[in-house]
Amino acid sequence: PLAERTGLIGPLTHYVLDKAVRQCQQWRDAGHELSVAVNVSARSLLDLAFPDQVASLLARWDLPARLLVVEITESTIMADPTHALEILSRLNLMGVQVAIDDFGTGYSSMAHLKALPVHELKIDRSFVSQMTSNTRDAVIVRSTVDLARNLGLRVVAEGVEDAVTLRELDTLGCDAIQGYYINRPVPADDLIRWLEQYQAATPIP
Repeated sequence: PLAERTGLIGPLTHYVLDKAVRQCQQWRDAGHELSVAVNVSARSLLDLAFPDQVASLLARWDLPARLLVVEITESTIMADPTHALEILSRLNLMGVQVAIDDFGTGYSSMAHLKALPVHELKIDRSFVSQMTSNTRDAVIVRSTVDLARNLGLRVVAEGVEDAVTLRELDTLGCDAIQGYYINRPVPADDLIRWLEQYQAATPIP
């Protein structure tokens, strides 16, 4: 919020994108083709130069656009749906993936959702963390998974912290999970070590 109020959100976003794209290419050079996701504020979706900045960074680090995910929230979209659609459409044409983060906590309408070039819905942890003990949360998660799949979107559940929740999400057809059950946040170098250890310990089917 402070960065947005002072006008520093633009340079900050550029800095984070530059670091993320560079790191993603380093992982790729090391033989690990991972995507990287960056949260983007409402200010960026109002900046007509933003797609060109993204394209410049992808070219600078020679990263395929499909490996960059731009995460936005429903409230970010609703701040100015017309400009958001224009910016997201340009990113989509470049091949950049777009995800709606914390889905279910905002107020976007189905009309806006179906019009946006979105590839992924991320179900907010406030619903996922209690879905095995709260019937209403379970209904919301199941409905969101069904909605995403029927729209041809990938669906990711945030805040997964135990095996029971993972199994339930798998049964519902959720595509991917995010949360402490997998691992806590780690530095980039530690992530590669963890990934290599995990792959070595996991039998190939």
